[in-house]
Order: sequence, then structure tokens, then C-alpha cells
Amino acid sequence: MKKLFAEFFGTYWLVFGGCGSALFAAGIPNLGIGFAGVALAFGLTVLTMAYAVGHISGGHFNPAVSFGLWAGGRFPAKDLLPYIISQCVGALAAAGTLFIIWTGKAGNAINNTQAGAFASNGYGAFSPDGYSLQSAFIAEFVLTLFFLLVILGATDKFANGRFAGIAIGLALTLIHLISIPITNTSVNPARSLSQAIFAGGEPLSQVWLFWVAPILGAIVAGFIYKTLLQNHAEA
Repeated sequence: MKKLFAEFFGTYWLVFGGCGSALFAAGIPNLGIGFAGVALAFGLTVLTMAYAVGHISGGHFNPAVSFGLWAGGRFPAKDLLPYIISQCVGALAAAGTLFIIWTGKAGNAINNTQAGAFASNGYGAFSPDGYSLQSAFIAEFVLTLFFLLVILGATDKFANGRFAGIAIGLALTLIHLISIPITNTSVNPARSLSQAIFAGGEPLSQVWLFWVAPILGAIVAGFIYKTLLQNHAEA
């Protein structure tokens, strides 16, 4: 249960910090943090919780990461469903908290006819810069693949594990710097689901892509690392 609580709180912090920065701080005139600030916020949430609770649960905070670690031989299949449920519940709890805060300001309402509604992900007309379904799928697949390669490599028994959280947090920052204009950046199905549920409408109907592409990318990364990159002397 401690592992599941760790995944709950870690995913909560990721969604609250990352999506919260997009909702509350990105667009403030003259003071807003913009895309770069949101990217950094997502990276900082993972970095901080990796050191806070990563030693308890492994610090996944993301269903795609759990699948990737399973494919890489680092995580048992029997724990996949409990972890994913904990991650999704944590993400939904964070989105609910954000919704309560968001609606506490007069005039704030979720317009689910626009891209990025309630920090949701999307493609086509719901991509921040109008990228197609194909572009969104490729971006989410490739970026999640490389995210998992960083995670698997940084946490390898032959790597310097003390700096793993920094490498993983910076990797997530870089991913957001690349892909916020494309999909508003997912690489995390729980994060996408939580915001889409509150946004509703088209963002919710598009959320399938942000489960399929990241999970596929993560699984491919796991098999690549295990078969092509891992030092099999450690097996």
C-alpha cells in the first residue's frame, strides 16, 4: 500500500504542478511563465517527487512509465494495474483540486471548443498549433520512447543513481519544450485523462491517442533497452 500511496501523491503533484502552472501562471500579462516555464514546472514535479517518494515506489507517476519498465524487465506484470489505478486516481484528484481553484475566479470557465482547454491535450483543431493526428501520434510515441530510454538508462545498476532524478526531470522538461505546441504534451496517459474528464467534449474524445501512443512508445523503449543497450552481465 505504501507504494500505491507514493504513486498517488507523486502523480497528484505532477498534475497539480505541471497543469496548474499552465492554468494559473503561463498567460499572466508581463509576468507569465509561458511555454518554457510550464515545461520547467513539469520537469520539477518529477524531479522533486523522484527524490521524495521514488525510493518507495520506484517513482513512475505515469502509466506509460510502468508499462515501459515492465517491458524492460524492471517491473512485474502483476503490479501494473494497481499502479495505473493509483496514478489515475492521483491525477483525477489533482485535476479536481485545480478545477475548484480555477472556478474560484469570476469569469473562469472551461471552453472545450478551444485547444488546450483546462490544460488538456489534443490534435487537429485541438492542437495548440494545429498539428494533425498523425503528427501528434508520432510526437507522443517518439518522445515517450526516449523518455523511457532516459529512465531505464539513468536507473540502470551501472549508472550513477544519485543523479537519476535530475536526468529524468530534465528529460521531461525537454520533452515539453519540444511538444507543447504539438499536443500540449502528454507522454503520460493519467495526466491526459484527468484533464480531459474535466474539459469534456472533444478533448475527452481525443484522449485515446494519449493512452495508445505513449504506452506503445514506452513498451518499444523497454524492449530496445533490454535487448540492445542493457549490459546483460547484470541479469
